[in-house]
Amino acid sequence: MSDTSPQDPFDRLAAAYDRMLQEVHDAAESAKENALPGIKEYLADAREKLIELGELSREEADKVAGYIERDMKDAANYLLETGEQLSAWWRFDVEQVENRLFEMFTGVADQTKLELAKLAERANQTSLYRTGEVTGPGTLVCTRCDKEMHFKKTGHIPPCSGCKGTEFKRASR
Repeated sequence: MSDTSPQDPFDRLAAAYDRMLQEVHDAAESAKENALPGIKEYLADAREKLIELGELSREEADKVAGYIERDMKDAANYLLETGEQLSAWWRFDVEQVENRLFEMFTGVADQTKLELAKLAERANQTSLYRTGEVTGPGTLVCTRCDKEMHFKKTGHIPPCSGCKGTEFKRASR
């Protein structure tokens, strides 16, 4: 693993989430002129790149890629069901989100809208988020007590501060 990566396991996975999302964004940006292979392929390429660079083990890379895919599916469902902007999915002022992360996430979402629509059609229920996983910015709601947790940047999901619950769903307006 790289010596420059954060030592805390959750911080390392959160940093890897941002890095992998950047790789997916860069791949989508460079493909603007060409046929778009799809977000799954970009995510697989980004996962393999971080493994090859020694930044993540295969198990860690699979976990982080799963987190990104879950967030993108959830965003796609929200966009298709509501027709609202991605900032409404996050449920807080976009100015509070790190600009770089916002640009990466919305860039991927904008450039792969058809792919997201396909992903959303395949999703048969709202994605669940669990304690210990990593999520991107947004608001999660505890499935037991409805307490909200606001993530202004990528981070690990702690137990609910209200009831110590461990399962959450993305907040809807």
